[in-house]
Amino acid sequence: MAQNIWTICKKEFKSYFNSPAAYIILTLFLLLCGWFFFSDFFIVNQANLRGLFGIAPFIFMFFAPAITMRLIAEEKRAGTIEVLVTLPIKDSEIILGKFLAAFFLLSIAVLLTVFYPLTLSGSGNFDFGSIFGGYLGLILTGCCFLSVGLFSSSLTQNQIVAFILGFVIIFTLMLLDKVLFFFPGILGSVFQYLSVSYHSSNLARGVIDSRDLIYYFSIVFFFLLLAVKAMESRRWR
Repeated sequence: MAQNIWTICKKEFKSYFNSPAAYIILTLFLLLCGWFFFSDFFIVNQANLRGLFGIAPFIFMFFAPAITMRLIAEEKRAGTIEVLVTLPIKDSEIILGKFLAAFFLLSIAVLLTVFYPLTLSGSGNFDFGSIFGGYLGLILTGCCFLSVGLFSSSLTQNQIVAFILGFVIIFTLMLLDKVLFFFPGILGSVFQYLSVSYHSSNLARGVIDSRDLIYYFSIVFFFLLLAVKAMESRRWR
């Protein structure tokens, strides 16, 4: 099982760099993150990562659907998904392999931003606890969005539709804690817990709570399970 997952992961990861798409996405991500990081330093005269950790999840709203929209949709459009599923590979292995490939690309993007605080490490007193929590939050938020994007890609053979659907779901998850005044009481607490931005803001402060970790792992598992079920649904047609 692990060998099949790793084989698919390597194939998909290499395919990212066989076209300019990955380089363009990585460059845009780093430029946007760099702008918000250095704007805090030069405009506010503060050497911290608050701006970066605050804006990166919103960049991921576009970044994650962009790198996952083709993973299943393109296979369906080209007809190669039928060849893939005839191999001795489970649908869950296909989904996990493609998810890991997208995860590695996203991790590279996040890790490259480490150079921003390193360049200014002597210019301010960084709270390394909050930095670790912030980066952990970015990785987990990215995983959450990638699972949504992969699920969206499994529903259609059109990459644009997959991107839009993934963006809408992610946008909804991001804004759930912004509408709490419409839902007082226990319902408001539920909406707050379901909001990605609520949990990412906790981690950005350096507060690593098991409830936040459980939330992220549950969301990733839920959408990857839905993607597997969407793949399996072809047998019912």
